[in-house]
Amino acid sequence: MYQSTFNIKAQAPFDFDLSCKIFSNGDKCIKKYANNHFWQAVTVDEVTLLLYIESAGSVDDPELAVSVESEEELSSDILKSIPTTVHRIFNLGLDLKPFYEQVKSDDVLSPITSRLYGLKNPSTPTLFEALVDSILEQQISLIAAHSIGNRFIKQFGSSVHLYGQDYYSYPSPEDLAHLDLEELRKCGMSSRKAEYIRDISLDIVHRDLDLEHIRKMSSTTEMIETLTSIRGVGLWTAEMSLLRGLGRLDAIPADDVGLQRIIGQYYHRDNVSQQDVRDIASSWGKWKGLASYYLIVAEL
Repeated sequence: MYQSTFNIKAQAPFDFDLSCKIFSNGDKCIKKYANNHFWQAVTVDEVTLLLYIESAGSVDDPELAVSVESEEELSSDILKSIPTTVHRIFNLGLDLKPFYEQVKSDDVLSPITSRLYGLKNPSTPTLFEALVDSILEQQISLIAAHSIGNRFIKQFGSSVHLYGQDYYSYPSPEDLAHLDLEELRKCGMSSRKAEYIRDISLDIVHRDLDLEHIRKMSSTTEMIETLTSIRGVGLWTAEMSLLRGLGRLDAIPADDVGLQRIIGQYYHRDNVSQQDVRDIASSWGKWKGLASYYLIVAEL
């Protein structure tokens, strides 16, 4: 086994434990948080490795201790890329203070941000992963979507064998592009979702779709327009993907019925609509997506 360790600083404030709790029910073979440690398998340059991370600092002076473990020695290029991946997963560069300042006069969010001080929303290492996750979650419960997603990752993702255990990373477009649709359906997804995921993967492999180019766009509106031009991607899926995959915190999935219910509960509204969500969120400025995440976590 090969192992490399190093520390990474984060923008304060950052509560590692609070930010990782969302992964407490994760699959230990894919991504999980337990006993103050977070671990996740990722594939970099076709090499699958395990990230094992714990806090080495405090909320106001945050630092992460990172262990990179694999079955083979890792190149210097792979090791150099790991800090960027860790930064993306935990949104380490996000400065929460302007957000807290923005919502300090909001009678609902102000006490919630005080209680959840240092909470940062996680991101996926790639926009592709966020997009596929969001497609899988279309019109079904999160429990069902996570079950399908775990089977999907174990079936088609690459793996690394460490400590007598296989750990699986998220499938790449290359892993999925030439699959028979029936293979994808066996994971529990619908025929239509299997088509969307397979076709997106094919377009990426054939260079007809460049998701990483979207990362370079300055406008969230432009990003949404580009994503919704993809078959199978509507407004909700695009906004969820941008929040999860690129940390675009001005995006808010206002069509989400769960979010509508939570906002109605906190702001004492009945039958909250998409427009109601956008109207209430208008006072949150460019932090709409992050504010909605705080509301969701507060309820949990």
